[in-house]
This record gives sequence, structure tokens and C-alpha cells, in this order.
Amino acid sequence: MLQVLQDLKKGQIEIANVPVPQVLAGHVLIASECSLISKGTEKMMLDFGKANYLNKARQQPDKVKMVLNKVKTDGLLPTIEAVTSKLNQPLPLGYSNVGKVLEVGEGVTEFSVGDRVVSNGHHAEVVSVPKNLCAKIPEEVDDASASFTVVSAIGLQGVRLINPTMGERFVVTGLGLIGLITAQLLKANGCQVLGLDFDQSKVDMAKKMGIKAINPKNSDPISVSEQFSKGNGVDGVIITASTSSSEPIIQAAEMCRKKGRIVLVGVTGMELSRTIFFKKELSFQVSCSYGPGRYDSTYEEKGFDYPLPYVRWTEQRNFEAVLDLMASKSLDVSPLISHRYVIEEAQKAYGLISENSEPVLGVLIEYPNSEKAAKAKKIQRSTKAVSSGKAKVSFIGAGNYASRFLMPAFKEAGAAFESVITGHGVSSHVNGEKFGFKNLVSDITELYKDESDIVVIGTRHKDHGEQVLKALKANKHVFVEKPLALTLTEVDAIETELLKESCQSHLMVGFNRRFSPLVKEAKKALKNAKSQKVVQIRVNAGKIPADHWTQDLEVGGRRLVGEGCHFIDLARYLVGEKIESFSVSSTTPDNADFNKEDQFSVNLTFKDGSLANILYISNGNKEVPKEFIQVHSDNMSFQIDNFRSLESMGWRGLSSKKLWSQDKGQKNCIKEFMKSVKTSEPLISQDEILEVARITIQAAESLRQ
Repeated sequence: MLQVLQDLKKGQIEIANVPVPQVLAGHVLIASECSLISKGTEKMMLDFGKANYLNKARQQPDKVKMVLNKVKTDGLLPTIEAVTSKLNQPLPLGYSNVGKVLEVGEGVTEFSVGDRVVSNGHHAEVVSVPKNLCAKIPEEVDDASASFTVVSAIGLQGVRLINPTMGERFVVTGLGLIGLITAQLLKANGCQVLGLDFDQSKVDMAKKMGIKAINPKNSDPISVSEQFSKGNGVDGVIITASTSSSEPIIQAAEMCRKKGRIVLVGVTGMELSRTIFFKKELSFQVSCSYGPGRYDSTYEEKGFDYPLPYVRWTEQRNFEAVLDLMASKSLDVSPLISHRYVIEEAQKAYGLISENSEPVLGVLIEYPNSEKAAKAKKIQRSTKAVSSGKAKVSFIGAGNYASRFLMPAFKEAGAAFESVITGHGVSSHVNGEKFGFKNLVSDITELYKDESDIVVIGTRHKDHGEQVLKALKANKHVFVEKPLALTLTEVDAIETELLKESCQSHLMVGFNRRFSPLVKEAKKALKNAKSQKVVQIRVNAGKIPADHWTQDLEVGGRRLVGEGCHFIDLARYLVGEKIESFSVSSTTPDNADFNKEDQFSVNLTFKDGSLANILYISNGNKEVPKEFIQVHSDNMSFQIDNFRSLESMGWRGLSSKKLWSQDKGQKNCIKEFMKSVKTSEPLISQDEILEVARITIQAAESLRQ
């Protein structure tokens, strides 16, 4: 199917042929009829993409600070690789889509196949959208008008926040799409409206729609607003403009009456004048997109709705309200349609927006072949035969870690790439082109039946256990990015499959740290130790937002299981003995949002009496290197600082050394794994992998209890 993507590095628009997305649980699969380009938001993204590195940095100073901190801790080369990788990931454009339902995912009862729906889906022939971000379209509303729903909901949320009452007088600053719609919504509330815009064509459009409007180039907005408000000052101002200047807010404050309201829907500078806000006791609020639920993964991704008596207007209910206003003719967006293009002409549409050569408002993209495109769940990029002796590798998941580390490492190790499957198809397209995958797939069952020898699993943690088991049953060797699984039940099922005589597959978890060159040198020296070992691993992991998917117990398993397994495995490797017992503790919570697995200590006792302590913290300073390892035995010690340097203190056969850049062993890990699949012995014993998985899960369960 075709989808519009933007290259963030250069700003170019690409019409890519990508696999049809999967219909996930709680999602709706939609064949697009048309979608609306949001000129303000999408032009801003185009301008960002076309900016040079210096201007990109100026636009995101917080990100620059993060980059500088990463250089201090990880080194220059890994930082450059990370930034380049981020910019190389294309951005799917669009968020106001109309189409017909093709399939509904598990747990979706609100929609049926054939329903006409609006959603915040991208500009693509087929989109998969969470059910709470979709709404049914009334018969009275045509597809073209319905495509304005999501953009209109942005304006509607701004109107709700300013809380208009009949007869009040408001100014709308910025008469683009959202501004013109906002003005209509205020009029529908029985309010008087004055619009402001420097573009005369937009002022003229507002007047045609019955809205009083002026161009500040020709008239003083303060004087006009004074006359408009009959000398009282306006009741409020909704700012829908996009500018770096703070002038719209300063001007809004001057136009408002005492105790007036200002709502920012667009993007402006934020240098407020305290004096005028203080004297008039003005209220100021920033509107969050479409309304309550926005950026809440529980609402948007998991499909849990807010109870109507307590949250009357959610994102979805705002969509429905807009559609009802369209159906009753209280909101008319048809005059706002200025251009139409089919998907193959999308580059022309974006060129029109960039050039500003003619008046542009509502630009529609249409999809005449979307239902036919919906059948393209597999794209074969090549029929070229693979050289004999090369292992064929397929990937499930192509996220940041898989594309930055795993794919290049497997390629370097001599893999022949067979298939790549992702949930939404874009990353499979990008990595298919970059690494030369033979097939791009969206139906996961196809992958278990393909010709690959090895399946690499790089999906979210909740899927690991099931996908490992299915790959083993399909007689594939498996490399799964940690963790192996989230539950003991899944670990038991994997062990049962591995114990079958018919199972000849190797199972490998991506415990790359034991393959770091510094760790491997230390491991050789550890053979000289005659007494028990004491291992200390300190991880300055940093804070992760509570709503990040890794913090979700069901999706990411939280941090002890999701990342702590790395360090339990590393301690197991350094000691070289079975773990006999463990204890786990966490700091005392100091607020209601505290997650015990953000900060914990795990103590391990090994069969030979050796000890290990893993201290995982999230409240350390970012300038402190992330990982620090110390090992002591026989009055000898060594320490490894963030996989960049090794310092030996009296340890026989072990010399201190420094690396030019950090090496956590990703490449060595995969290189050794590729060699192991050609032999009868797994790279890490299957018993050891299962042992670490069980200890990690049990430690997490103990901490939660």
C-alpha cells in the first residue's frame, strides 16, 4: 500500500510502498477514502526537516543538552550514531483520516466491518487505529467534510476551555483551518467573534463565512477590539496562530477585559507580561490537542474510556460532537476545501504548502485504490537466491534498538536477510531498503512459514514469550532481545519445547554485556581466582516517565524484568556458578507515583558461596556513567567503567586498558551466535538462560509483594 512519509534529515516527502499494518487488539483496520493535510502542523514538520543541523538544534535546545550528556558518558561515536539513527527514521504524516472499516481487532465491539469512520490515522491507503481514536460518521456528513473532524476537535477543545456563554465576545487570532473552524464553533455557541490574520485571503474567507475579521496590517487590532467589545474589553481570546513571537499573547492580554480568558491552541512565544496579567487577573491556559485522553496510553492504546459522568468530553466524544455539528449544519467546512490530490500526487500537495504560491486552506488526499491495496500483506522485494552457507535471518520488530544495533551486527556477521515484520509497516519499509530484506511482511504467521533459519525477536516485551515459543515450534533458531519472557508460565512452556527430542533449535537471549571485550578479558583472568568472588554492579539508569511502555507491567514488565535481567546474567557469567538464592529490596516510596522497580537492589548468592549485588538507581546525576562493575577475590580487584575502561588492581594476568569508544558487546554477541548455530552447542547453555529468566521474574514478583 502507499503511505506518505517525511525524511526528517532533509525534509523530503516520499510516497512509500509499505506492507498493510496489522490489526492489533483494541484497534480498527481502515481502508482510507480521504485524509486532510493539516497545513499548520505539517508545514512546521516540513520546515524542521529542511533546516540544517544547527537550526534543528536551535529548535530543540532540550535535545541538545541530552546529546551533550550522552557524549560525556558514552563517547562521541555512539552519540553520533544515536542522533543519526533518529534522524534517519522517516516520520509518517497526517492525523485526520476518513475511511471504511475492514477488520476489527480483539476486544472491539463498538465498530463493525463496513462502518464509515473518522480517525487520527496517517496519510496511507490503510491505517490501523486504536478504537478510542475513531468515531462513526453520520449519513448526513460526506467523506470530505468528515476529514476535518480531528482538526476541528482541536478547535473545539480550545472552545471548551474558554467556556463561552451566549452573548460573549471573543477574538480568534490566526484564521487558518483551525482558526476559521474555532470562529464557527464560537458562533454556534451564540457568541460574537472577531478574527485576526495577516493573510488577506483568510480574512476574506472569514468574512464570506459571516465572521467579522481584520488584517492587522491595515487596522489596529487593539482599537478594533475596543470598538467590537463596546469599550469593555473582549471576554476572551483563542490563539490559533503559529509563530515564534510572543506578540499574540501580549496583544490578547491588552484586548481582554478584567478577568478575561486566554487559551493557546496554536504555537507562539511564551514571554508573558506579568503586569497586565496581574492588573486584569487574566487566566491563561494551553489547550492539549483533541481533549482529555490525549497522550494517555491507557486511553489511547489500551482502549480504556473515561466514565462520561466524570469526563464528559474525551477525544472520541469531541470527534462525535464535531460530526453532529456537521450533520446539523452548525459547522460547515466545505468552503475550506481548496485543493484535492490522489495519494500518488502527495508530493505536489506538500510542495504547494511549502511554496505558499497561492492561497491554501484544506488540502485533501484521496485514496481510490485503498481496498485493493489492503490485500498487500507481503511485499517481495527480491527473488535473488541466497549464497550457499549463509544463514537466513528474519526479524519480528524493527524498532530503534533492532535497526541501530541488531540488524547491522547480523549483516556484518554474514546473515542473509529473509523477512521483516512490523506492526505498522513503515519501519519494515525503511529497514527493508537499508539492509536488503527479501520480504516485507505484516502477517506474522507468514514469517513462521518462511525459509529463514533464524528468527530475531525485537518486539515489546509482552510478546517475547509467545513469539519465542512459536518460532521454536517452527524449528527456527531464536535470538530474542531481552527479556526472554514476562511470566514463569511462559518460561516453563519454552523449557518444555526445548526439552523435546524433535527440537534442534538454539535459543539465545541478547545478553550482550558478557561479550564486551573488557568483560571477556576479565572473565579469562577470573579463572585465576581461588576463593569466592564478590561482584558489585551499579547501574545509573536514569528516570523513565511513568507512562512509558516499559513501565507498564503487562506490556514492558517494568525495569527489573525488562533491564535488570541484563545484570543478573552478567553477574552469573562473571561468577560462573549457579544462583542458589536471592533477596531484593527497594527504596521507600516518597510519593504516590513511585514504582519500586525504578530503584532496587538485588543480592545474589551462588553455589560456591560467591556474592553479587546489583544496585539499580534512577535518581542519580546524568553525568555519572551509566554502568560500573567491580569484582574482588584473593586480595585482587578490577573495575569496568561504562564499558570504556578497565582498571586492574593487583589482579594477576589482567592489564588496565581504555577503549576509544564504549563497547557493550553487541557485535561480538551476534557474531558468536551466528557461529554457534552451525554447531551443536548453544552459545549460552539453555539451562543458564532459563535460570536467569526465572530468578529475574521471581525477584520482581518478590519486590511487588
